[in-house]
Amino acid sequence: MTKIDALRRFLLPCIFPSTTTTTIPHPTTTKKRLSSSLIEDITTTTTHHHRKSQDLPDSSSSTTSSSSTTDTEISAATITAPPRPSKSMVIGTIFGHRKGHVWFCIQTNRLSTKPYLLLELSILTQQLVKEMQCGLVRIALESGSDLGSCPLRSVPVWSLFCNGKKLGFAARRKGNDRIRTILKTMQSISVGAGVIPAKLGSEEIMYMRANYEHVLGSIDSESFHLINPDEGSGQELCVFLMRSSRR
Repeated sequence: MTKIDALRRFLLPCIFPSTTTTTIPHPTTTKKRLSSSLIEDITTTTTHHHRKSQDLPDSSSSTTSSSSTTDTEISAATITAPPRPSKSMVIGTIFGHRKGHVWFCIQTNRLSTKPYLLLELSILTQQLVKEMQCGLVRIALESGSDLGSCPLRSVPVWSLFCNGKKLGFAARRKGNDRIRTILKTMQSISVGAGVIPAKLGSEEIMYMRANYEHVLGSIDSESFHLINPDEGSGQELCVFLMRSSRR
């Protein structure tokens, strides 16, 4: 073999390649286009999530329903709950001449000579002392409904009942110089009973001072309950202020 034949043998295939091609078998599975594949995947995912959301309960609606139910229950409880009475501590003094009428005075401060409530009762001091010997005294003062919705302590005249018996009337009074002098004499006394000595031309004054629980039930009812200092079963004394039912 000459050199020219050798060159021809190696160079000709490079210059003129053979037309026979070898076919490489491809898998039969056809590829999807990118756009159609994404659309189908998104549709499938959306459908899947939609089915899940249908299967799961609606948390927002259930929360709203439960909160509305709770609000309804709270509002119903607020409407149906009776009002609670207001309570406070005051100083109450019963005093009067031995053969005179009983006075009932309420003070928010014992150092003040201006009473919160001052009533003159038609019951005699001796008669009240006799009622107190049984250990239970309940004084009920009742007024009519003709005065409208004025405060009970502003009612001028009351019907007086003591332990269920009608004993006349009670009248609201203003503190004059005589009353202020009596209250000033008892400023140093918190709780106790005794007698204020008579001055020239006057009689001695009997008194009983104690702490009272003031219960404000409504616009038509108030009460004052004596608090025993020793917290025992001592004297029980209550004063009720009541307005008749309006029609």
